[in-house]
Amino acid sequence: MKLSDLLKFDNIVIQCHDNPDADAIGSGFALYSFFKEKGKKVRFIYSGKKKISKSNLEYLIGALEIPIEFEQSSIGNPDLLLTCDCQYGESNVTMFDAKEIAIIDHHQVAPGKRLPALNEIRSGIGSCCTVIWDMMKKEKYQPGPEVSSAMYYGLFTDTNSLSELFHPLDKDMLEELYVDQVLLRRLNGMNISLEEAKIAGVALLGVEYHQDHNYAILEAQPCDPNILGLISDFFLAVDTVNVCLVFSVLDYGVKFSIRSDYAEVRADELAAYISEKIGSGGGHVNKAGGFIQNELLEQEYKRYAESTDKEKAAAVTSILRERLHDYFTSVDVIYAGKTKVTTKGMKEYVKMPIKQGYAIPKEFLPIGTKVLVRTLEGDIYLTVEEDTVIMIGIRGEVYPSTQTVFKKNYKKLKGKYDLKLEYSPTVRILSTSEIIDLIPVAKMCVSTGGNHILARPLKRRAKVFTKWLKNDYLNGEIGDYLAMKLSDQDDVYIIGKDLFKESYEVVK
Repeated sequence: MKLSDLLKFDNIVIQCHDNPDADAIGSGFALYSFFKEKGKKVRFIYSGKKKISKSNLEYLIGALEIPIEFEQSSIGNPDLLLTCDCQYGESNVTMFDAKEIAIIDHHQVAPGKRLPALNEIRSGIGSCCTVIWDMMKKEKYQPGPEVSSAMYYGLFTDTNSLSELFHPLDKDMLEELYVDQVLLRRLNGMNISLEEAKIAGVALLGVEYHQDHNYAILEAQPCDPNILGLISDFFLAVDTVNVCLVFSVLDYGVKFSIRSDYAEVRADELAAYISEKIGSGGGHVNKAGGFIQNELLEQEYKRYAESTDKEKAAAVTSILRERLHDYFTSVDVIYAGKTKVTTKGMKEYVKMPIKQGYAIPKEFLPIGTKVLVRTLEGDIYLTVEEDTVIMIGIRGEVYPSTQTVFKKNYKKLKGKYDLKLEYSPTVRILSTSEIIDLIPVAKMCVSTGGNHILARPLKRRAKVFTKWLKNDYLNGEIGDYLAMKLSDQDDVYIIGKDLFKESYEVVK
């Protein structure tokens, strides 16, 4: 869906979820401003049992003159009801009648849930503000300074002060939006109330510590997500704790925060594991978090669906405890060159001649330029050298290589690279912040099939610290392939099952 698809409606009501947070407020404000500028009759509302009372949100609304209204009766059957940062029909959204319904959101959709034809839901993005910013960008609409500041703060708070930031679009928005730094500092000084400070203290008293794997689980009463980060940051400082998970049960789901100072546990990867099938999670190597949705949790766990309101916190604790236990006990950790990996059960494979993309940075940048390559998988920092090559795989994965390796394993083809990707990778010059889209400068090549490996599918999860990535690991799920070079059996790594089947064939 595009924002321009909604311009056929003249009377529009924008609704965020009950008890709105900064992301919901920033999202609605952005949409209100867009449609107002397009000459539409538009309202921005929220509903529920109580009005906004948190000091930072009240200040945000007042300082930026955000026209949000508390509505509990009727909205008069408008042409369009557009819900943002939520999905129409969910338990945290008061139901109103309208001629047409549209949804813009960044949370997951429960399996089997029927959505209106007009919807834009991107589950992997850190904030709804980011989704709307990208939609505005495609309409060539530039939000004003007040809207920009509200959108920035929406992402800032929804990703726990940016510590749970993981999608490249979120990073792009941060770099391109104007933000009133004076306002942001003032808002940051209002994040924690006296009552929330007490909530943090109570949570610390109720810690559940698991000595076998040095991790802690803490429950906090409903509070701002930043409080969860504050508690997890504090408790990670305990000398015997390597991983900390703090959660809070809300009316519409569970918010959680994760911290890790252990090389074998990436916080972002653990957050994704904890929320698999029941929500979404991500962030950074050391700091991450996520959200578990009520509807998904009820579908996946019968005991949670049958719990009373008083029993839900205990049910969530039990579920999180089980998932953490499984995470630590169902994985093999392999250090390339140190861990002896048996070749039993492995077969020999050769890479098939597959077309993919490549770019030679020295052709469009001076040698010695320090750049950041932004991809869906993360940011890659490198310095442009004489032999630097940037490869683009068949699924859009981006990785650096050298001319020596390229000439050995690939042949250049005529024509430009034109694969359509979810996120188009960019090259950012660190000294000037200039952005170069990688796809227009990329060319086509084909692998020559000279790469022979030994591989077998994983029967257990695995984490592999490779020869070329010693301070981080490749994560392998059951069914992915554990591989090693035939010529160097210490060069062990993981290949995703789908990519493996598309790229390799067995040597007969």
